[in-house]
Order: sequence, then structure tokens, then C-alpha cells
Amino acid sequence: MVGSGAEILDLVGPFQVFTTANSLYQAQHSHSAAIYRVEIVACGPLTSFSTNCGLQMEAHRSFRAVRGEIDTLLVAGGSAIESDRTSPETVQWLRAAAAATRRIGSVCTGALLLARAGLLNGRRATTHWNWCQHLARRYPQITVEPDPIFIRDGNVYTSAGVTAGMDLALALVEEDHGARLALQVARHLVLYLRRPGGQSQFSAALSLQLSDRQPLRELHSWVLENLGKSLTVQTLAEHVTMSPRNFARIFRREMGTTPGKFVERLRIETARRRLEETPRSLKRIAQECGFSSVGSMRAVFQRVVGISPGQYRQHFHSS
Repeated sequence: MVGSGAEILDLVGPFQVFTTANSLYQAQHSHSAAIYRVEIVACGPLTSFSTNCGLQMEAHRSFRAVRGEIDTLLVAGGSAIESDRTSPETVQWLRAAAAATRRIGSVCTGALLLARAGLLNGRRATTHWNWCQHLARRYPQITVEPDPIFIRDGNVYTSAGVTAGMDLALALVEEDHGARLALQVARHLVLYLRRPGGQSQFSAALSLQLSDRQPLRELHSWVLENLGKSLTVQTLAEHVTMSPRNFARIFRREMGTTPGKFVERLRIETARRRLEETPRSLKRIAQECGFSSVGSMRAVFQRVVGISPGQYRQHFHSS
């Protein structure tokens, strides 16, 4: 479901995931029917709409022409939704349609329309990080979580900004047809990493690159290359030629966290990628990422990710 001023990747990203799943499934199961029938539904009475980059597009139908049960309904974000230009008729239709839909979700600021229809009341939800405070302030009945890539609460799914819609779509494909097909879709679309929903919208490496201070930006590559070493505040401060006290103070002010917690995040993110992408042993990964032992890595994973490294690999490894 899409309105005028739609964020184009909110729409075409998930659309491509589902159509690619069709193609790959049918290639492996000759003469089988498509596993998804994907349609674009316009939020307004007209089927033509413009995207926020100026591209004109044509929906398959208007919401007024949709009849019967719906399997999966996703609302894409965009300027019409963000500025509350969707009509009361659209909101009423969405509220009624949700009752006859197996699962409903949003991409990016599409969560604002779900909220307006009351479909997120009493639920956990997320949206683009830049809109999380607005969503929480305007709809206090919703528990807004700004960090995750996507959240499932019952049969309602919300995802973070723009490309996170592809992560959500891949998760839905996995729910329906298993991890093998979801991974094949991700590879076909050359997605660097199939990210689990609990992964943060903000990577530690990216947050360091956004710092205004050149020494901190340059620190990122050095830390990644030396994760296996003891990365104390003293060590980090020496690398950027600062006193430990001044470094810790400036780092916390710039990054909103301590150097120790930041290094831990980098270690977790790196360990996740190696668990997903390599057959290396847990012991070797723990050593390479700077954990003192597999037990230490397991404890941090349980606290930060919510599952053990072994369980994480079992669920997300790309073999």
C-alpha cells in the first residue's frame, strides 16, 4: 500500500524480494505456481502516484477496488503519510482490512499510518530512526523501539528506514518458505548481509565515522584491524595521541557511549558476521574478535543479542 510522495525504496525493495522469491522457487520447482502474487495498492482513489524522487508510477489498483481476504499487507512510507495527508476513508479501510489479513506491516514511516488506524496500540513497533520520537510522542499507546531493524509483535510487523524493508521482506519469505530460499534471494539481490530483526539500525562502525573529530573517525579502521588485542582506554587514547582522561571524555560526548561499550559493540558485530558467513569455530571467532574465551563471547551474546553464538549461527549461517 502506497501513497503520493512514496519513498521509492520502501516500495520497490520488498516488491523485488517477493518477486525474486517467486522466480527462484519456480526455477527449482518446474511447473509450480507462483508462491506470491504481489500487487501495489494506492492509498488514494487514483492509481497513478509520484515517488519522492519524482518518478511517476502506476499502482495495480486503488484501495477502493480491493476485495476479500489479504495474506500480507505492507504500508510503504512517504511524504503523504508523514504529513497526515491520507484520507479518513483510507484509514477506515486499513482498519477494516487488517481484520481480514493474516499479517500486516509497515516499511519506514508507513508505521505512522498503522498508528493512525490504531493497529499499533499496545504493541512494540519501530520506524525510521528520525521519526521514532515523533511516533512515540504522538501515539503514547505504542512502545516505540528506535534501535531494531524490524519488530514483530503478533501478526504486526514494523521495520526501520528504507532498505530495512528488504530485511523485513526476507524475514517474511523465511517464515513462509524457509531460510534456504530467503538466503538464495539475498544472494541473488547481492545483499551484503541478511540482517536479523534485532540488529541495530546503527552499526558501531558507522556511528564512529559520523563523528566530527578526525582522530575518532580514523580510529574505526584501526580498531577493526586490532579487535583481537586488548583495547583499553589507555591503548585507544595512545593511538589518537590523547590523554586517557581527555579521550574518554571526548569519546563519550561525541559518541554517547563509553569506549569500552563501543569496542564491545564492534566485537559483537564482527562476531555476528563471521558466524553468519564463515565455518570458523567458535573458539577461533572468539579469539579473532577479542573475547577472552568462548564462554565470555557467549555471555556477551546472551546479554546483547538474546541468544547464544551457537544458536545465532544455527539460525543465520548462510551455508
